[in-house]
Amino acid sequence: MTVVNTQNLVKDYGLNGMTVNALRGVSLSFEAGEFAAVAGPSGSGKSTFLHLVGCLDVPTGGSVSINDVDAASLSRKQLAFLRRRKIGFIFQAYNLIPVLTALENVSLPLTLLGAGAAEARTLAEQALTDVGLADFGGRRPKEMSGGQQQRVAIARALVKKPTLILADEPTANLDSKTGKEILELMLNLNRNAGTTFIFSTHDAMVMEYARRLVLLRDGLVESDTRRESATATEAAS
Repeated sequence: MTVVNTQNLVKDYGLNGMTVNALRGVSLSFEAGEFAAVAGPSGSGKSTFLHLVGCLDVPTGGSVSINDVDAASLSRKQLAFLRRRKIGFIFQAYNLIPVLTALENVSLPLTLLGAGAAEARTLAEQALTDVGLADFGGRRPKEMSGGQQQRVAIARALVKKPTLILADEPTANLDSKTGKEILELMLNLNRNAGTTFIFSTHDAMVMEYARRLVLLRDGLVESDTRRESATATEAAS
């Protein structure tokens, strides 16, 4: 099943009276269960691509489809529901709400989807357990390390069981040991739940873990390589 499909995706930005061509016609498809990285140098368009796929921004041209639904055909309300229900986001800055505990941060997406308090708490506790933070539910972000905060962010992204997880530079603020632990965790979740992961990254370790590596340069696809047999052990070696 195709989870993401982009056709001739174009994104232009205005900057100081000039037009910046962030994406110049990117056509890519991602199937269910992929563990893929979109990489490239600064300014290649990788983060822009992820934001468009996540329906956080609107393309200048071309199309984005999620589960065969053209994002352009949806109203703002429908797009918001799509993001809440189908897409989980993991950012390099974690984006946790500082006044909420880990449990409250993780349960928030469920509350927004209309889940009752008891159900949201049960599912959030399980999500924290799945990422190795069963005993951290009562802690606020400032009381946790960067790696722990990123685990909370992963639990928050996964708790609603989305079709797609988009991770924008998820290891950028982590040391290499913690980054490896986070990647191992996400790869195991990908295998066990079949959730599709797409990363934007410039981290060589993320590229090694990816079973598919798309390289962007100057807003165009430079290469698209699949490594279906790659494993966490092989990637780490």
